[in-house]
Amino acid sequence: MRSLGFAVAAIWVGLAPAQVQNFKPVTTGMLENPSPDDWLMYSRTYDAERFSPLKQIHRQNVSQLRMAWTRGLGAGTVETVPIVHNGVIYVAGPGAVVEALDGTNGELLWQYKRPVPANVATTARTKTLAIYQDIVLYTAPDSYVVGLDARTGERRWETKADDRGHTSGVIVVGGKAISGGTCANGLRANCYIAAHDALTGKEVWKFYTTQGADDPNPDTWGGAPVEKRTASTWGLPGTFDLARKILYWGVANPTPNTRLARHGGNIEATSRTAPSDLYSNSTLALDPETGKLRWYYQHLPGDDWDEDYTHERTLFRTKFNPNPKYVKWFNPDVPRGEERDVAVMVGEGGGVFEIDRSNGQFLWATPFPYDVSNFLISHIDGKTGKSEINWDLVMKGPGDHHVICFFNTRSYWPTAYSPNTNSLYVPYIDNCLDMTVGTPPARDQRGPIPRPGGDPNRFTAIAKINMETGEILRFNEGRAPSDGAVLATAGDLIFQGDLNRRFRAFDAYTGKQLWESILGGSISVSTITYAANGRQYIAVMTGNGLLDQSLLNETPELKPPRGQNAIYAFAVP
Repeated sequence: MRSLGFAVAAIWVGLAPAQVQNFKPVTTGMLENPSPDDWLMYSRTYDAERFSPLKQIHRQNVSQLRMAWTRGLGAGTVETVPIVHNGVIYVAGPGAVVEALDGTNGELLWQYKRPVPANVATTARTKTLAIYQDIVLYTAPDSYVVGLDARTGERRWETKADDRGHTSGVIVVGGKAISGGTCANGLRANCYIAAHDALTGKEVWKFYTTQGADDPNPDTWGGAPVEKRTASTWGLPGTFDLARKILYWGVANPTPNTRLARHGGNIEATSRTAPSDLYSNSTLALDPETGKLRWYYQHLPGDDWDEDYTHERTLFRTKFNPNPKYVKWFNPDVPRGEERDVAVMVGEGGGVFEIDRSNGQFLWATPFPYDVSNFLISHIDGKTGKSEINWDLVMKGPGDHHVICFFNTRSYWPTAYSPNTNSLYVPYIDNCLDMTVGTPPARDQRGPIPRPGGDPNRFTAIAKINMETGEILRFNEGRAPSDGAVLATAGDLIFQGDLNRRFRAFDAYTGKQLWESILGGSISVSTITYAANGRQYIAVMTGNGLLDQSLLNETPELKPPRGQNAIYAFAVP
């Protein structure tokens, strides 16, 4: 950790036209049971449901929704979710900037600008901020975890996290700022989840996301050099089970991308069934106090195509009644109708997984968004939950070519769950991966394509997935891809936007579109709701994420302007 003192002027560059007045520190109790008016973490609550109890805006009056204010943002990548406390919006803006805005009018209260090179600043991809007591926690693009004064934006502390690379973000559990990273430089030494004291920045623990010599589980990397084993946590941060005191975190694919490259040309070096190349594409259950592993569940073993199973695990309680008409694999030993506390996730490569969050027991899973022969998982044993990679699609040697489904069907844009409908709302793109293994020194050729045989007029949609039965209702079907987050509210509304500038509200039960606004740029992640001075607002950001252009290349008739970075807030007059 670097102390303050004379270094402040060199490290902190900012503007302070005002500051946050009447600030109230954010306690552990507030994080565990937030005010309905606040949005204190990327999905509002530890369970990542992205459900707001606010209902001033509802199905009967949402058609009256009007823009309350808008504010432009600087140049750079936009892949973030703002947080809100007591009417103040804190946002990690493009260009390695953190700002505090008045939630009623968008006026700037303070700004912190990280002094990094311009090429680093414009590619900053921090997914979210966190807040604890009077400190805003920020994972900066130069691999520092930074604590900012929530009133003024002044830097209170910063701690170097090796060269980890920061495209994820922070959540605070038990006074610890917990964050992931990208495994920079292809080294296991930079490949970990870390906890820092939220008030001082002191490192508390690390958990390395690939197996090493001291790992308690048997080695699953087939002799690959330990120092080169990498599987990052580049995406959305974890979630936290208050009752069990378990932290859940998703891990991405093992790298290099193919088995050939990871294991010296031996594709059989690791197992075709889980576990393989741990802890890639797994759900980790960690003790937030110590960082020790309690259990894990691997979704895709020995990934061969860069198909991440990172991002949020959504926590809720539901009955177990998977309908074989909709669910392909389920546990026959779990009694029908039994209620379980579950963790649910949807992978970038597709597939919906529901596991018991006490012990990782497999409950059910199914291909998603569709069940196709070239789905990347060929089988899951219902009793054990062991998944098997689709071996027919594994690259056996240079020149090998396959179309693998799916690919970035969802990514760093979070899903939402409504307890009113017991449904998970997942925006998806009917995309697959077209991949050919290069003959050295040529690189692999890879890129997204619409699913062969898919309906081009139903290239994208939102899926309302019943979490008891697995039944899917598809709505908002069309051509425009999306990387907009989903928001569910007690007003029985679902909000979500697309890359073609359309921001919409839907009936949570039927999926019927109830409202639309066309914004100045592509909607990017971000969608939240909050209340200030008794008025409910819906806020969303526009801008461009890393995946946008590759998605828009598949829909060339759509030509939204690029670089239109802004934040918009809507309210009912």
